[in-house]
Amino acid sequence: MGFARACSVALVGVEGVVVEVQADLEPGVAAFTLVGLPDKSLVESRDRVRAAVVNSGGEWPQKKLTVGLSPASVPKSGSGFDLAVAAAVLGAAERIDPRAIADLVLIGELGLDGRVRPVRGILPAVLAAAEAGYRQVVVPEHTAGEASLVPGVSVLGVRSLRQLIAVLTDSPVPDEPQEPEPGRPDPMLAGLLVPGAGVGTGLAISAGSPDHRPDLADVAGQDAARTALEVSAAGGHHLLLHGPPGAGKTMLAERLPGVLPPLTEQESLEVTAVHSVAGMLPPGEPLVRSAPYCAPHHSATMQSLVGGGNGLPRPGAVSLAHRGVLFLDEAPEFSGRALDALRQPLESGHVVVARSAGVVRLPARFLMILAANPCPCGRHTLHGAGCECPPSAVRRYQARLSGPLLDRVDLRVGVQPVGRADLLGQGGRGESTAVVAGRVREARERSAHRLAGSPWAVNSEVPGHELRTRWPVEPGALDAAERDLERGLLTARGVDRVLRVAWTVADLAGRDRPGARDVALALELRTGVARGTVAGAGAVS
Repeated sequence: MGFARACSVALVGVEGVVVEVQADLEPGVAAFTLVGLPDKSLVESRDRVRAAVVNSGGEWPQKKLTVGLSPASVPKSGSGFDLAVAAAVLGAAERIDPRAIADLVLIGELGLDGRVRPVRGILPAVLAAAEAGYRQVVVPEHTAGEASLVPGVSVLGVRSLRQLIAVLTDSPVPDEPQEPEPGRPDPMLAGLLVPGAGVGTGLAISAGSPDHRPDLADVAGQDAARTALEVSAAGGHHLLLHGPPGAGKTMLAERLPGVLPPLTEQESLEVTAVHSVAGMLPPGEPLVRSAPYCAPHHSATMQSLVGGGNGLPRPGAVSLAHRGVLFLDEAPEFSGRALDALRQPLESGHVVVARSAGVVRLPARFLMILAANPCPCGRHTLHGAGCECPPSAVRRYQARLSGPLLDRVDLRVGVQPVGRADLLGQGGRGESTAVVAGRVREARERSAHRLAGSPWAVNSEVPGHELRTRWPVEPGALDAAERDLERGLLTARGVDRVLRVAWTVADLAGRDRPGARDVALALELRTGVARGTVAGAGAVS
């Protein structure tokens, strides 16, 4: 009788649970039993592991073999347990020393020829192993850079099972041919990526280098919308851009990630973990350093937005946009159920998805940008000029964005058609991304200094009660907002959001606290009612 154990990691959302892989050999009819709540892909590891061991020069034990995955109450899925199962079986067969693998965490899929292939979720898996006290991990060679992001962990990247056996038995390590790093798109999202941002068509997920991002100076005119974009980036406020087609709504949204500050080290690890679980990490870039940009197509389902899939839920668009931008172009064309499902993550910064296989909590603190046409044909104006839509169709179209959802959007700005002078550059080019990003960075530093010691990082996260009691505005500054509340133009939540935006405007202008002018600009950006405060890019100064 032989017994050996190794360790691997089961992922539940973006959190990992260390799993002990135990192999037991007993005399009897040759059989291979796998227990411990494995899914179908994990059950199939019996055939993959057997073929990989034989094709790596090993002898498969002709005895009764039982492999247990402990704790048995945690659902296990995926092919990432193959390497640990193979090591445990070889240890039980005394091909390798069982003591050498007892405290070793092994993650990787095995090919039938013994090659070790990458799997999703390496970073959160290694993070979970490190938190559990493990200090040695073995991963596929292509993901060694990702695993090395976790401090205090010794990482061994292997190309094949033969190399792992050689390392564990102190034998010469065979030289295996290096294969090109494979792309790892999420099967649930395959065919949903738009050109220029990922692979395929429909859902744009980008975390590219700032050097290759479009510049804000390319946007002609749109002074009010540029001001709103700057306020949105500085305070983390959600934004609605509404106007006719071709006015520049998408151009503005695509340039917002370049205005946002670079991710901190902790934020980079959070974003990288989500993208790793989804299989969306760019090849050769183990760490996401800039704000991601996610733009799902309006035909996206609720599950693709908030997370879902067979078995345990997988990250959706709101989680892939964590610490970045979620852009919903043609927002009224999205299904009502999908849009209303965004309410929870907008408020809490995470999404909880319950399925029969378990409950998963996924991070989802994103900056949402909505773009909408005024009507189905897009030519509806205040006087209806050029619009062929009947009034009932216009009302139905505009009502697709529900009141509860819009109440969570701090900024609502009309984007007007670009005039001839702006289009031809006769008025000069607008400010570049670098200039605006500099002001945003300074504003964030001011708010971070003020919020130091609190659980909030940006103005949009601070509860209204805290703003009114701990950081009061200038006397009389909120008079206009209070009048709008009395007339029913603002809800109580709306007043709080106006106050948050006013603090962001004051931070951009370098003022210690908001005054009546800052609140007036916040009200104009919130209600869309002109109050004479948005005059251009200098409106926040």
